[in-house]
Amino acid sequence: MRSVFQLILFLFLLIPSSCSVPEKEAADGRRDFGSETPLAPQLSVISFTDDEDNLIVIEKPFVRIIPLYSAHVENLFSIGAGDAVMGIPRGTNDPPEAAALPVFDYNGDPEYVIAAEADLVLIRPFVRRQSPAYIAEIERVGITVVSLYPASFEDFDDYILKLGMLSGKLPEAQEKLSAFHRELAEIRKRGEGIINRKVVFFESTENEIRTVTADSLPARAIEFAGGINATPSLPPISPGSTIASFGVENLLAIADNIDVYVVQQGAMNRTPNLESLKARPAFSAVNAVQDGQVLFISERLISSVTFQYLEGVKILSGYLYP
Repeated sequence: MRSVFQLILFLFLLIPSSCSVPEKEAADGRRDFGSETPLAPQLSVISFTDDEDNLIVIEKPFVRIIPLYSAHVENLFSIGAGDAVMGIPRGTNDPPEAAALPVFDYNGDPEYVIAAEADLVLIRPFVRRQSPAYIAEIERVGITVVSLYPASFEDFDDYILKLGMLSGKLPEAQEKLSAFHRELAEIRKRGEGIINRKVVFFESTENEIRTVTADSLPARAIEFAGGINATPSLPPISPGSTIASFGVENLLAIADNIDVYVVQQGAMNRTPNLESLKARPAFSAVNAVQDGQVLFISERLISSVTFQYLEGVKILSGYLYP
């Protein structure tokens, strides 16, 4: 996947020289596109490779988009492309204004998508693996299918810029990313000023007490917030995953070093409250849990590839260092 800087450089080459985009270096080393709204390329065809290595050629913005992944819906609305979204996948909760849109199910009949006359269907690689015949039928009738999924925090910018290119909202995408990184840089700066940094254990699933890999969104959130990840170097449970096995025995071995225990709540972990956490076998030895130094946080805020991640980082930072 191209880096964000390669993408921006490529886009600059498409913009006439009189339409320069102001840049400066952000506090965290990323490009800041400035406060002015840059002009999107109007005269040239844009192309990029999606996450299934398909070449995507954009001659004009797509205006009838059906995303089959809820994060795509949320991010399109975030960059001002909500008017182009004509349907949502089952289980979409954000943003609220999308709730009235028709629901499309990639485990159902592709004829509903075809009948809706979409010009773009947005998926992630999992969707094609789950329902290959469904996606193949959509492609057979000539509807463009684009597969995008940022596997790590570093891929997020590329992903958002591609959504901007697809929907004709590139300037808005750039502006949203600039604000996002400025706020993250401010949080990180505060965290770096903490002398006695807290050690954080992040529980992704109750099953086998799984945690996350160092390149995951939750691990990066701990870093932004000024915490120390209790499990910094673990392999993923499978290629491409950010979940890592840990287990109760390993947890007990580091229990005395944990200052804050974070529980991700959602489809992967339904631990309801502190009392149920305390009652788990062997957790009487985890002092942070018994002392109530536990943060329950929605996976939508800490593990989802949307701009809500910023809110998750703020919550974590505020809990660690009130």
